[in-house]
Amino acid sequence: MVAGDDDANPTVKRPTTKTAKAKSTSVPAARAEQEDPTFTAKSRGTAEIIRRVARYLQPYWLISVTTMGCALLSLAFSFVYPHLIQSVIDGVSGKSPAANFSRLSAGLIGSFLLRDLFNGLRIRLNNALEQNVIFDMRRDVYARLQRLPVNYFDQRASGDLMTRVIEDVNSVERILIDGIEQGTLAVLALIIVPVILFRKSVLLGFVTLIPLPLLAGGALWYTLTAHRRYRAQRQAASAMNALLMDNLQGVRQVKSFGQEAHEDVRFAARAQDLRAGTLGIMRIWAVYSPAMSFAASLGLGLILWVGGREVLAGKLSPGQLVSFLIYAGLFYDPIRQLHGLNQLLQAARAAGERVFDILDSPLERAGGESHRPLPSPVRGEVVYTDVAFDYAAEKTVLRGISLHARPGEMIALVGPTGAGKSTLVNLLPAFYEATAGTITIDGQPVNETTLESLRQNISVVSQEAFLFNGTVRENIVYGKLDATEEELFAAARAANCHEFITRLPEGYDSRVGERGVKLSVGEKQRVSIARALLKDAPILILDEATASVDTGTERLIQEALDRLLRNRTSFVIAHRLSTIRQADQILVLRGGRIIERGTHEELLAGQGLYHQLARIQNTTFIEEGFEKLTPIS
Repeated sequence: MVAGDDDANPTVKRPTTKTAKAKSTSVPAARAEQEDPTFTAKSRGTAEIIRRVARYLQPYWLISVTTMGCALLSLAFSFVYPHLIQSVIDGVSGKSPAANFSRLSAGLIGSFLLRDLFNGLRIRLNNALEQNVIFDMRRDVYARLQRLPVNYFDQRASGDLMTRVIEDVNSVERILIDGIEQGTLAVLALIIVPVILFRKSVLLGFVTLIPLPLLAGGALWYTLTAHRRYRAQRQAASAMNALLMDNLQGVRQVKSFGQEAHEDVRFAARAQDLRAGTLGIMRIWAVYSPAMSFAASLGLGLILWVGGREVLAGKLSPGQLVSFLIYAGLFYDPIRQLHGLNQLLQAARAAGERVFDILDSPLERAGGESHRPLPSPVRGEVVYTDVAFDYAAEKTVLRGISLHARPGEMIALVGPTGAGKSTLVNLLPAFYEATAGTITIDGQPVNETTLESLRQNISVVSQEAFLFNGTVRENIVYGKLDATEEELFAAARAANCHEFITRLPEGYDSRVGERGVKLSVGEKQRVSIARALLKDAPILILDEATASVDTGTERLIQEALDRLLRNRTSFVIAHRLSTIRQADQILVLRGGRIIERGTHEELLAGQGLYHQLARIQNTTFIEEGFEKLTPIS
């Protein structure tokens, strides 16, 4: 949590029901910012939020000007009808010469028609402008997310980021479209209407101003106190959405452990935080808005009292008093609008902090003069020289890592859980940046290479294959979007998945479901291998893909992997001894260091840790064997 922002998380009173009592075991969203950096956002002033959002109007300046013009014309015609009503009343009461009621009625209807006609056009243009700005802003936020480093997502919940892209963008946009337009009209009305009022009656003009101190003081109090309430509400909404997404993705685990009731309680706790935060805002608004309305109505009552006395004294005609009352309403209405806009402004400021937290986050390595593509064709020679990596100042993961992978070689990485195997390979495609040492590909430092070129030449096949919620075809061609039908089928056959795909109801156009849920583990893995084969990158990172499948499926996957590994420099995180027997180099990691290296035969002959592992582990997983042999240092 940002220092000094304690007031952004007010203590939320809990209900006293039994369900609420059970919530004490979960983390309330109001405290989430203290425990999860997902909820941290830099505090920004209202002026900064408005200035930055206003940039999105520049491409649509013509629509903006036209919208404002329609709004001004609608406002102008709303100033006409009170004067016409005055003429009618004074004509009827005999306080002025007999009026042409047909002409006045036509003028009255015409002013109403033109007012509402321009207002309708304003609404239509305003909606188009609003959706264009939302579209542009949402695309910018999403594009920025795609280009942020992996560690940004390590620290934030997916549901929180979804809330920012969908809900917070909408709230921020309203400050621009509704706020600027309505605010401008309100300010103009507050300038023009008093001139009209004082021209009609100086005395009543001053009476009209009597409620202003109350209205201004109320607005100032609300502005100074509202931000923390809106900020807490946005955080509570984000926390609830994050939990919802987490539970939906883990629904099978929830059901397999029979924890539906526990998750009900957890979700109820987050939903209660959101309800409490929203009700906190509404309680204040339920007092503030009527109080401001009463202050304006008080002004109308004073005008009627003083103005009535003026009419009885013959200093004011009945038509003038009625006209004055209508104009006074047109004066107080913009004040009420500004109070409503104040509420909108505070909500938008809270949402804007979260949106601009994404837009201001440092990008992954940007292209520039110091970054260049890898030389083509890439041979795949990879060298680590004294590489170190720290997740944080107090957490060193890798130390003094040096290795040399020649083009086409297979490098196997083995070691206990937490030894640093995954971190070592994640440094190669620059998912993380090494904190010391150098990594080169064909002699060119990775930290001087453009990310596009770097990642085009590296394929990654993970142990838990991820498939997008689309068709089988879309998931395979993700490795090469312009692939031909022949290339698609060839990759599928090489990955041993063409046969089962053709048996699906719609073949390659069958949908796989979210995260590939409609396919088996082995089928998903073979589709991911087909995707890597189609990409045809010269460097491959492979997290053992056969650890969780049956023997028959393992054979099919292993055949596909043999084809994938052919003529590629590959880094294989191994879990089975059988996988790494043919490796050109085997690196044994423990505690973030390489403690042994060599071929399978060389390490067996060395009588070291690998030899002990191989002796006791014929069918068990390598990591299990390590845990049996020795604790992690």
